[in-house]
This record gives sequence, structure tokens and C-alpha cells, in this order.
Amino acid sequence: MTWWPPIAIHFTVTDAFDILATSILTYYLLLLIRGTRAVQIMLGLFVLVVILAVSNLLHLLVLATVMQYLLLGTAVGLPIVFQPELRRGLEHLGRGRLFMRDRRAEDEIAAEQLRIVAHAAFVLARQRAGALIVIEQQTGLREYVESGTALDARLSLDLLLAIFNKMSPLHDGAVIVRDLVVEGAACFLPLSDNTISVDRHVGTRHRAAVGLTEQTDAVVVVASEESGLVSVARAGRLSVPIDDEERLRRVLAACIRPTRRRATDGGLFANLLTKVPRAAQPPQEQLRT
Repeated sequence: MTWWPPIAIHFTVTDAFDILATSILTYYLLLLIRGTRAVQIMLGLFVLVVILAVSNLLHLLVLATVMQYLLLGTAVGLPIVFQPELRRGLEHLGRGRLFMRDRRAEDEIAAEQLRIVAHAAFVLARQRAGALIVIEQQTGLREYVESGTALDARLSLDLLLAIFNKMSPLHDGAVIVRDLVVEGAACFLPLSDNTISVDRHVGTRHRAAVGLTEQTDAVVVVASEESGLVSVARAGRLSVPIDDEERLRRVLAACIRPTRRRATDGGLFANLLTKVPRAAQPPQEQLRT
């Protein structure tokens, strides 16, 4: 019987710091590509690596050689493929925003976003022009943007009114908004099959709003073409009709920006804690189940 000497494993504070730093860097890199087509590209690269590993394990020399050259060529082209993400990451790093958050700027962007969306919703409702305005949060909605027409335009009242004009070719579908950017229009959303959360008498527009919020953390503002009423869908639930623009802003603020302590930025670890997913908090306005 062959005797193997025991292997001594030394785990030091430096090793722990190395693992922690690598984990944090990987986390922020994933945040950087969240909601973009880079996620699908990374999944494709992962599949290629798995195929290469299996071919080496089974000694498939021809396949392993082909996969090695394919991965080498892909690695050369990665800077070109990820050019937008790399540019955005370097810009954030240069401004010191990669690990720190500018809360004042975030609050100003959120307030402007809610003001425009709420005002547009009531203008469209009074005109009896149906509208679906999706406010993206942590979950990326790139797949839904790709189902419609990509815009990447600055959010404004005039733009939303132009999109949902009945003569516009983009009015039939949803608009997806991220911060102050309209990512796409005429986007298709999944319909909800939950008859408990959705009234049988509501139309396809409301079912699509609830269906999206069942699968993501997005908040959807619905302006009804038939009744001229405005509702909000969140977490698979549809609110009662909202008859006041200021009240709509309060509901959206409660859904999108949960109450948090106004304190001095705690730095890197405080920023990490704010990004950890938490249980959904009910908005201040009552939602119908």
C-alpha cells in the first residue's frame, strides 16, 4: 500500500483578502454587464469552455484543437465586442463611481424620471391613448427591448407622447425606461395567466403589465385606452385606479425607492449591502391582490 504524506494547508489573512477582493471585483463586473447582450455572450463563452474541457477529458484531440483556436480567436475579439461595457466601466472608474454611489445624483434622476412618467401617463389617459411605461430596476430587461425597437433616447414628455400617439408605428407595445433613457418602444411583454391577481375584465395591456412584474422587479404604469384610468403594476399585482398625478408619483416613489436612511455614504461595504436583493416591501398605496 502506497502511503501519501499529509498535505499541509495554510490559510492566511492574505489569502482571505485575496478571495474577498476577487469576489468584489467579479461582482462589479457582473453589475457592469447586467441587462446587456454581454450576458448572453458570456454564457456562450462558458459553453465553449465546457466543450473544451469535455473534449480534453475524453481525449478528443481534433475537437479540443478546434475549440482552443476558437477560444483564442474569441479572446482577441472580446475588446471589440465589449467596447461599450469597457468604456462605461473605465469612465466610472475614472470618476470614482465604480465602488461609490452618488446618492444625490441618483435621487435627482429618480425624481425627474417619476415626474415625466407620471405627467405623461395622465396626459395620455385624458387623450384616451393607451400606454405601457415600464420602469426598469435591478433586473435587466434587454430581452424585452430586443423584442421591439431599440431607441436609446433621452426620456422626455414629448417623446412619450409621440411614441403613444395613435398614428405612431411604435404606439402598440410597451416603452422601457431606465433612469432617464428610453431603451426601447413597441416592446412585447409576457401576459399573466394568474386570474387571482388580474381581474377578468381588464384588457391585454393590464395583463401584460402584471405578467412582466411577475417575472421581474420592474414597475409598470398603465394608461387605459377604454376607461382613461391610470394604474400601477408591481410584484404581480395591479393597483386600484389612481386619479391624481401627485398620488401616482408617491406610489411610484414607494415602489421604486423604498424608504432608506439619509446618512453619510458608508463606502464600499455600504454600497454592497444596498445592492443585496431584499424581500419586496409593500408600497404605501394599497395594491389589489
